[in-house]
Amino acid sequence: MIKRVLCIGAGYVGGPTMAIIAKHCPGVEVVVADINPERIGAWRSGTPPIYEPGLEAVVREGLGRNLHFTTEVEAAIANAEMIFVSVNTPTKTYGHGAGRAADLQHVEQTARTILRHARGDVVVVEKSTVPVRTAEAMERIFRSGNGQARFEVLSNPEFLAEGTAVRDLEEPGRVLIGGRETEAGRAAVEALVEVYAHWVPRERILTTNIWSSELSKLVANAFLAQRISSINSVSAVCEQTEADILEVSRAVGADSRIGPLFLRAGVGFGGSCFQKDIQNLVYLCEYYGLEEVARYWDAVVTMNQYQKRRFVRRMITAMFNTLAGKRIAVFGFAFKANTDDIRDSPALEICRDLVNEHAHVCVTDPQALDNARLALVDIDRSVAFELDPYSAAEGAHAIAVLTDWEEYRNLDYARIYASMEKPAFFFDGRNMVDAERLHGIGFNVYSVGRPPHTTL
Repeated sequence: MIKRVLCIGAGYVGGPTMAIIAKHCPGVEVVVADINPERIGAWRSGTPPIYEPGLEAVVREGLGRNLHFTTEVEAAIANAEMIFVSVNTPTKTYGHGAGRAADLQHVEQTARTILRHARGDVVVVEKSTVPVRTAEAMERIFRSGNGQARFEVLSNPEFLAEGTAVRDLEEPGRVLIGGRETEAGRAAVEALVEVYAHWVPRERILTTNIWSSELSKLVANAFLAQRISSINSVSAVCEQTEADILEVSRAVGADSRIGPLFLRAGVGFGGSCFQKDIQNLVYLCEYYGLEEVARYWDAVVTMNQYQKRRFVRRMITAMFNTLAGKRIAVFGFAFKANTDDIRDSPALEICRDLVNEHAHVCVTDPQALDNARLALVDIDRSVAFELDPYSAAEGAHAIAVLTDWEEYRNLDYARIYASMEKPAFFFDGRNMVDAERLHGIGFNVYSVGRPPHTTL
């Protein structure tokens, strides 16, 4: 039975995952190590450096009991029986494979650090999203040691969604564990199964070979992103034919072979996973000479970029073919509701495009405003930031909803309309407001994939 678990990396996956393990495995000492002292300090304080509903309560419950955070990575490795590797694997921005391949330098550095400081038998668990056969590279590094420690490498990709991470970890649809088909590999897999079995029904814990596990994470995200790009492509057709994307989505989703999930049209997907993982899959296909397969998945990203550009073009066309000098209130900057994460958020490109059109942009977001300021620091003279959406909309010519925060659904839009320049425009990039009601107030409403409600 594993008694000492370590996670290297205190980010969006590592911190929440370890907090849940600590909660459900009170007999296990759970340590999260990271070289960033500010990040660790935030976790130690009980106020995590990331926003997730319910996360703070789980972290505070574990602190002082069996959940610990440290910057002493080497000492933590020496004391661990099972080590989760949850370090960043961004898309390469340099050299061979730039824009496609995953940058695995942090994974390699972590493996070498584990090799130098591990004692005894250690199960190393890939938690980061990695290309297929990364485990083989880690194994080669571990085999280069002096034999003082023995290692088994497992793949245990995370399928949580930001904004619902705590719920997804508490009640996962499945837990996937991949390992070697050897006696030692099977024993390592069973050791990790025993950890999750404290709160996850065993029928939801899937075990497979290590390469299938690594690939499954990329494929799962690619399929989800594909559905979003597919429905967004149809939204463009709807706008030209006066069909309604909400009705089309409902009709298509009623087919049991398809289902209704991820069929909401909008301004495109964002976050740290979808685009990165598809690009990684494209690179993998290109590496193995599967050019047609690579182009198929590359089209998912192309459509996502097109949807963001199309949204801005529609704003320009509706607002008399110019945005110059006009104030645009951007409602939402996080890539989705209930998170402060702005990585690859559609709002990043859309705000930059609006500024390039010489618009005056004012961003509001209930959780991601500080991150928005940092992301737009190079154009901050052209962008204002307001926590209060009513202040953001005051004097604006248009509102653009880019994040589906629930509070935006029930704002006093009559009050907002009264404070805006006329004619007032409302561009609903998430199809979350009642277009007819807003039109009745006086707005010219443009929703994604729906006929406009205008008086012009």
